[in-house]
Amino acid sequence: MMKKHKTKLNYRLVIFILATIFGIAFTIPSFLGKNPKVNLGLDLQGGMYLVLGVKGDEAVKNKIKSIASTIKYISEKKELFIDNLKIGKDKFSFELIDKDDTKKMDEELKKFKGIKVTKKIKNQSVIYTVSLTKKAIEQTKEDALKQAIQTIRSRLDAYGLAEPSVTQQGKDKIVVELPGIKTEEEKRNIKKLISSAAHLELYLVDDEHKVTTPAEAKKYGDILLPDKNNPKRMWLLKTPPVLDGSMITDASVGFTQKTNQPAIFFTLNSQGAAIFADVTGKNVGKRLAIVVDNKVYSAPVIQERIGGGSGQITVGSPQEAHILAIALRSGSLPAPVVLLEQRSVGASLGADSIKKSMIALISGFIIVVIFMAWYYNLAGIIADIALITNLFLIIAIMAIFGATLTLPGMAGIVLTVGMAVDANVIINERIRELIREGKPIRQAIEGGYKNAMSAILDANITTLIAAIALFAYGTGTIKGFAITITIGILASMLTAILGTHGIWQFLLDRGFKITPKHFGMKV
Repeated sequence: MMKKHKTKLNYRLVIFILATIFGIAFTIPSFLGKNPKVNLGLDLQGGMYLVLGVKGDEAVKNKIKSIASTIKYISEKKELFIDNLKIGKDKFSFELIDKDDTKKMDEELKKFKGIKVTKKIKNQSVIYTVSLTKKAIEQTKEDALKQAIQTIRSRLDAYGLAEPSVTQQGKDKIVVELPGIKTEEEKRNIKKLISSAAHLELYLVDDEHKVTTPAEAKKYGDILLPDKNNPKRMWLLKTPPVLDGSMITDASVGFTQKTNQPAIFFTLNSQGAAIFADVTGKNVGKRLAIVVDNKVYSAPVIQERIGGGSGQITVGSPQEAHILAIALRSGSLPAPVVLLEQRSVGASLGADSIKKSMIALISGFIIVVIFMAWYYNLAGIIADIALITNLFLIIAIMAIFGATLTLPGMAGIVLTVGMAVDANVIINERIRELIREGKPIRQAIEGGYKNAMSAILDANITTLIAAIALFAYGTGTIKGFAITITIGILASMLTAILGTHGIWQFLLDRGFKITPKHFGMKV
């Protein structure tokens, strides 16, 4: 019989030992400040907290402008002659010169989803008015918010920030949490990076007319935009733009060959490259304005047809070039964002929070460990060993996945300490019941684990569902709590059930004499 126990593989103990080694190995780097390590949240290490508002109406306006630009390009490509193209906030209109081309124009317009088209015949021409449907407007605003979240997150990741949190609040707001941002220069750069729409557009310059007001410019279907380096100088540009930043595939920082000025070199996709080559080929000798966020960065004269789909934007400083290049690579914001609220969390507050949380965690841990050892004797000590492994696993898993530890997250760890031993309390009480019924020790232990399993699974699964719901619908700090609870529950299922069971099997197989006293029972 002893031979059978010695040769039988105790897979539970093997898994528990491997889990313990894994937990310790990946926890040590966190304590030494090396990777992989657990990132501290905004409430623990300090940083910036921003609330941004997204202007959905501007997203609608930009979409209208984009459709108008495409219609103009298609018309020139397919020789559908149009005139008087005028763009408003929520619609645009144009005149189709030859009404015999109405069928062809209608076919082109049908390719655009979510638009509403009205026509009015005027002599031999047709006046078209194009607007978005109500459903398309709502969808555009919703998409603008989602895209803004993704774009801001991409920009912050590209900037090199660790664990930035970018979440939606309500229908038109975004909450940004940036742990570790402390200096004023960092704050200025981050706000500029986030708020920059980075909306690149290429316009042909109107050198034929001389106007001084936006109203006069509108008469010719033009707009007036200021020069980036000289705000007093205004440029008269033909609308709609011939190209926009949605066609950019890459943007990098460099220096111009002639003047050695900081510059951004951008590359266009195949569609953008084709349009760029076509426009420059037809407008040799004219100026092409490079506009970013409604400011003219430069307006060089087109010397020849430009193929290859690339261009450059000169800027004032390398730092500005770096921020703008990141913004262009990450994509333009579909709608401008405005700063509604800004708060700073000081490092001293974070240090105080960590200190108090650690006191709560350590004191709670010590009390639980002492109580379990006193009340359950050897069974309590085994439960304490599982609890220690559980804590190592929580930290190790968070470090590996780069999870952020927040103040509520630390509260979750404290709560997990109690929940982790709860399973062993249930198991030990079931074992005690079977011993009182006169069952042999080995049979009582096996029966105790079997009888307790349903109650343990029910409690842990319901808690796990609640934690998943908190993670799915909660904001930054609530997510931190949900993460630690989830990891803690999964780790406790491994350590408190599988691990302790394996230890008991090992002791029984090695002939260790286990008595009711080892479960805290009085004989």
